[in-house]
Amino acid sequence: MRDYDVLIVGGGPVGAAAALALRGCGLEVGLLDGRASRVADAGGQADSRPIALAHGSRLILERLGVWQRLQMPTPIERIHVSQRGGFGRVELDAGEAGLPALGYVVDYGQLDGALAGALEGGREVVRARAARFVPAAQEVAVHYESAQGPGWATARLVAVADGGALAAAQSSTRDYGQAVVTARVDCSCPRRNVAFERFAPEGPLALLPSGDSYALVWTTRPDCAQELCALTDADFLARLQEAFGGRVGTFQRASARSRYPIALKVAERIADSRIVALGNAAQTLHPVAGQGFNLGLRDAWELAALLRGCSREREQIGAAPLLARYRARRRLDRRGGIGFTDALVRLFSNDIAPVKLARGLGLALLGAAPPARDFVVKRMTFGARG
Repeated sequence: MRDYDVLIVGGGPVGAAAALALRGCGLEVGLLDGRASRVADAGGQADSRPIALAHGSRLILERLGVWQRLQMPTPIERIHVSQRGGFGRVELDAGEAGLPALGYVVDYGQLDGALAGALEGGREVVRARAARFVPAAQEVAVHYESAQGPGWATARLVAVADGGALAAAQSSTRDYGQAVVTARVDCSCPRRNVAFERFAPEGPLALLPSGDSYALVWTTRPDCAQELCALTDADFLARLQEAFGGRVGTFQRASARSRYPIALKVAERIADSRIVALGNAAQTLHPVAGQGFNLGLRDAWELAALLRGCSREREQIGAAPLLARYRARRRLDRRGGIGFTDALVRLFSNDIAPVKLARGLGLALLGAAPPARDFVVKRMTFGARG
């Protein structure tokens, strides 16, 4: 006997969004969340890493009843893009693009808590970790481990939103040789609602407006990231000032710093044998331009849109035709998001003089061409199918 029509593996934001998008459609939906604990309300700050939500993601979260649970996300009205030690810059403006904001900055922990709060009262969530998948002709058997012991569940379709749940052999990986340092920083002359993306040979440095402060996302070499985290606050702020310059005045305070390695990981097939990969299980992107979560949220929304039409013909769920339709619907958006971020890293993470000159010319031309800027903003906001 089947336990579920759809079983979602991974209780993070993408998995939770998929469960919420399927709520009320008549399907039996389960969500395996193997984490030891989860923030229970939108005020939680369990993980302070900044997430830049595109305006298109806001629209999805509003439809899921999650947006109103977030505590005052900071809107990004303008993005200033430049390269260190070279000419050329471009400014992307929400008003020029006809949008209320280009994006919104929230903490990962706050977003996770808001989604958890929206799921409360439902019966989707099962506190268990998926250990093994056994696909068959009509269903997938999932072996899981919980506090009560091991068990099995079956589903017509398994949607994996946990980046570590699928075998590494099913993905291709590119190591950028970079790591990210995150922190909160205060400065003397903040430019409210303006984000900065400053490219350097070691990696991009982003300042995202977050209330009256900035969320820092500093990509650099792994050894340098370790060194930055070990510095005193004063020495760290001096290094940041040297790397970023004086566009926001003097950096005055910094919170505790965190670091983590980054790499590009792309699933070879996102839908096969009644298993679909979403979010980080489908693609883990470089943080440049903040596209990763937004792409994963669109994965969840598109899959739910297909599945909601199957409530009267459940035999379609997980079948090859539905998986083919999902792959086709996600192909352009995934390729666009993966290619865009990978190209930015490859193009800007070097100090080769001819390439540096070409980058400067490209930024200058983009800044002088409103149609090109609008195209970039639209793709960043709504994806390649927007």
